[in-house]
Amino acid sequence: MSEDVQGWLTPRAVAAEAGVSQEFDLSQCVREPIHLLGGVQSYGALIAARWDDAVVDTVSRNAAEVLGRAAEELLGRPVTELIGDEQWALARESAEAVTDSGAAAPQEGPASSGVLPLTLDGEDGEGQGGARLFDVTVHRNGDLLVLEFEPRAEGGPFVFQNFYPRVRRALQKLQGATDVTECCAAAVREIRTLTGYDRVVAYRFDGRDGPGQVIAEDRSEGREPWLDLWFPASDIPPQARRLYARNWIRVIGDVDDRTAGLVPERRADTGEPLDLSASVLRTVSGYHLEYLRNIGVASSMSVSLLHEGELWGLIACHGDEPRRLSPEVRAACEFFGIALSLQLAAVAGREEADELARNRRALAAVLARLTSGAPDALMRPGSGLVELLGADGAVLLRGTETLTAGAPLPDALSGLLARLARDGSVGEVWSSDRLPEVLGLEPEEAEAEGIPAGLLLLPFNRDGDLLAWWRREQPAPREWAADPSRPVRTGPGGERLTPRGSAAVYRATVRGRSAPWSPAQRVVAGELWREVSGLLTRQVVALEARNTELARTNEDLDSFAHAAAHDLKEPLRGISNAAAFIVEDAGTVLDATSLRRLTTVRRLAERMDGLLDSLLHFSRLGQVGLEREALSVDEVLDDALVVAGGRLAEQGVTLVRPAALPRLRADRERLREVLENLLVNAAKYVADEGAGERRVWVEAVRTAVLGQAREEGGGAGADGGTVTALVVRDNGIGIPPGQQADVLQLFRRLHRRDERGGGSGVGLAVVKRIVERHGGRLWLESPAAAPDADCGGGPGTAVWFTLEEPPEARP
Repeated sequence: MSEDVQGWLTPRAVAAEAGVSQEFDLSQCVREPIHLLGGVQSYGALIAARWDDAVVDTVSRNAAEVLGRAAEELLGRPVTELIGDEQWALARESAEAVTDSGAAAPQEGPASSGVLPLTLDGEDGEGQGGARLFDVTVHRNGDLLVLEFEPRAEGGPFVFQNFYPRVRRALQKLQGATDVTECCAAAVREIRTLTGYDRVVAYRFDGRDGPGQVIAEDRSEGREPWLDLWFPASDIPPQARRLYARNWIRVIGDVDDRTAGLVPERRADTGEPLDLSASVLRTVSGYHLEYLRNIGVASSMSVSLLHEGELWGLIACHGDEPRRLSPEVRAACEFFGIALSLQLAAVAGREEADELARNRRALAAVLARLTSGAPDALMRPGSGLVELLGADGAVLLRGTETLTAGAPLPDALSGLLARLARDGSVGEVWSSDRLPEVLGLEPEEAEAEGIPAGLLLLPFNRDGDLLAWWRREQPAPREWAADPSRPVRTGPGGERLTPRGSAAVYRATVRGRSAPWSPAQRVVAGELWREVSGLLTRQVVALEARNTELARTNEDLDSFAHAAAHDLKEPLRGISNAAAFIVEDAGTVLDATSLRRLTTVRRLAERMDGLLDSLLHFSRLGQVGLEREALSVDEVLDDALVVAGGRLAEQGVTLVRPAALPRLRADRERLREVLENLLVNAAKYVADEGAGERRVWVEAVRTAVLGQAREEGGGAGADGGTVTALVVRDNGIGIPPGQQADVLQLFRRLHRRDERGGGSGVGLAVVKRIVERHGGRLWLESPAAAPDADCGGGPGTAVWFTLEEPPEARP
């Protein structure tokens, strides 16, 4: 989710803001530049001096009270007049020790600062003289060195050996924890012991910009429990989260503190107040102070918990009274936060490693089932693919093929997958456990459209081929410390962002979420992608080799058929002529049996000659190039009727042309041959006498998917659009479904050679080959009802075919 205002404010948050009766603008809270508030907490003082010449650039207005020198006296003068050259050098060394070779502190990632004791001579703001001790925190801010002075607390100097045992004991308890909750429980106990706050909680965020849940708590007697409560995301807006990610610790000594402003209010070079992102004394937003007052908090401290550079959660501490922490205690808490972050990362890493090991064993079992038919084998029942990622279902998209495993694929997911795959990176895992939110849908809308809540996909290429897993919604009940749909509420005295706590628990169910995809599952999915991609690559190489060999074989067969047909015709003519000469020359002396046999020899030779002519014609179809041209199918049909019209008339068949046929780009002679063969077949296989009027229809249909085109891969053009399908339909005797594949083979007839007008059984095979040469498909439908039920006739046959048109020829 974006960190800009419009991206962060959800529709519900905007609606809640609109319902507030007093002037409380939630979007203003989100936009507030909390690092540029232009002030510090008044118990300390700030001086920012130029790194190169030590001249004071900015100073807090309370300098006189804290440091004994008025801000106006310090501004524009060397800071060494206040702290001396030696202590200025120590401050620079301290800043250099926590940055890279003296470079300015980075703008992203945890800020770096150092602490050192400094002594000031002279009177303070109350007229007290003598040496005064300060703890000074220093950090680099561009061309400035920022010094933040805190008067040394009473009680004597800090003694490390007295403090270290408590820190060591706390860290030992932390290291003994075995899971996240146990780690956080140990942490809140030890930090409360170290600091003395009245409540310490561990707060985990649900995603980068999501709400947070209290997962561990330690509190003084009488305070209401917050354990397991959820707090709205608006409690900690994005700019606050960014600062938490840059600063391990944030202390607010007194919510009623009067802020000490800076002089000047805005820097001359930037036109803005001094950037206090890395400041320990930085003042507090009025919104946050009011929030703390409304929940009864007088002082607070937050310790950031980071994971891989991102804010994972917070240790939040609340005090009933104002409370200042010395730099040493803050350093211990900061160190504790770092240690806890590392321990949480170690626990998470251990859990992830264990899960990854289990998943890899499951992956090995899945891969063991793969065969040369992969990745299709992944989708077979019992493959373990769905169970591998704990999904409800899986889907494989490859070309026009869609294979599923597990639960049926939701209809709404089919079109969405290809789009998400094209938007993603090939081989990179994309996942979401809140898909409706990604699509900008409310959970109820997603449910109505059948969109699942969780999706993990792997694009194989840019063409939309992918492997994906999906999960159904898992509604999660939550107990909120406030109504998440109304993060802002008003009441007597202008209460805002209240109430909070178990006294006002709001129970709600989170919709539109699935179980989250774990890092281990994403890793295993990526490993599966690499295995399948490698197998697919090998298959493609093998397929290309087979296609090359098949093309060569087909070319050899065409050449052989052409040569055989041509070369065999000459001896056949010799046999036929020799038999004719014998009958002619010795017909009077031969007996009837010999004459009959010689006649049979001639007839068989002539039949063989006809078969060779057909074979020669069939082989030429594979060698002769197509001469495509824009043509009218109506005109080609008229040409075909020159030959076929007589046969139709002999059998009493009426030609029906319901509508004008389209214009296409095709080879005119080959298309004429297709129509001629189909019309002659319709004349041959008419219905029996008395069955009613005999008819044959020739039509064109513009469609995307038609009949068996879906099964055979036809009916759709290369660009996924619609194509024109032509059909020649009759009401003749029909073809039984079990024999439809046979009639498309060379020299196959379903009747004796002397029945139904005879023939060699080549016609439909020639038609099929011409259609395929045009890049189209041919299929049969029979039995089929005649379009006009009153015409009678038999079950009929419909021969459908498409002719693939070049993209520029399509309407």
